[in-house]
Amino acid sequence: MKKHLFAVAAATVAAAMIPFGAQAQAVDTIAKVKASGVVTMGVRDSSGALSYTLGDGKYAGYHVEICQRIIGSLEKAAGKKLETKYLAVTSQNRIPLVQNGTVDIECGSTTNNATRQKDVSFVVTTYVEEVRIAVKANSGITSINQLKDKNVATTTGTTSVQLLRKHERANGVDFKEVFGKDHADSFLLLESGRADAFVMDGQILAGNIATSKAPADYKIVGEVLNVEPIAIMIHKDDPAFKTLADDTVKALIKSGDMAKIYDKWFVQAIPPKNTKVGLPASDATRAAWATPNDKPAEEYAKK
Repeated sequence: MKKHLFAVAAATVAAAMIPFGAQAQAVDTIAKVKASGVVTMGVRDSSGALSYTLGDGKYAGYHVEICQRIIGSLEKAAGKKLETKYLAVTSQNRIPLVQNGTVDIECGSTTNNATRQKDVSFVVTTYVEEVRIAVKANSGITSINQLKDKNVATTTGTTSVQLLRKHERANGVDFKEVFGKDHADSFLLLESGRADAFVMDGQILAGNIATSKAPADYKIVGEVLNVEPIAIMIHKDDPAFKTLADDTVKALIKSGDMAKIYDKWFVQAIPPKNTKVGLPASDATRAAWATPNDKPAEEYAKK
């Protein structure tokens, strides 16, 4: 499969062409890629070990590799080799770009929730995330209630700070939000001292810490803010492609390859710096593999 990178600017322009939440038209992805010979994979520059850039238009990560396996199944269905084009997306434009067909499969760090399911479909869950807080190791911060009057960073277009505000331990805790345009930018706010904490998915925090200049200078602290299913995103109302993608993931789970792919990216040393994220698969992630499903985050929140 040939690989190629679109400019991020193109993604922004394309996203602007469709209002968020607009009614999407049915798409037959299998027929589309068979006719064009091209499949476009949405990727993230700094979504921890799920999806990240290696530079020079190259991307890697757990979800990137799983999507490559799905594209392998897509090639069999299309009966031909496909050119894979990488398109860097952001938290803000990823859903519109899937809706309008610019992106065929989004392989980043997107939470599957009920609101988003109105606009897109999700492949069965591949990773279950815990939202946490990263701080500098010498900050003295160990809990949500110590964030009073602090600057708290998060990434534009994500839900992490809203989750923080809703947490029972945040009652009466007044803090200022500062926003990064992507996860690397949000971590830079913490690194540079412009933020006292960074609230985000635990593996994204761990990934950014692992690849930072001084990993020992940071730690992940505090209460778990939320448990969320993270999944690969595809166009809504495309049952044939949904079945193909789901079946590919289920086959990876059944064969044991899913656990091996997970360990490759979250336990073993990964490029480009041969650092380790150090996050073995959680019980929640293994439970999702045991009973593959595309339930939204709201189902996980039920007692």
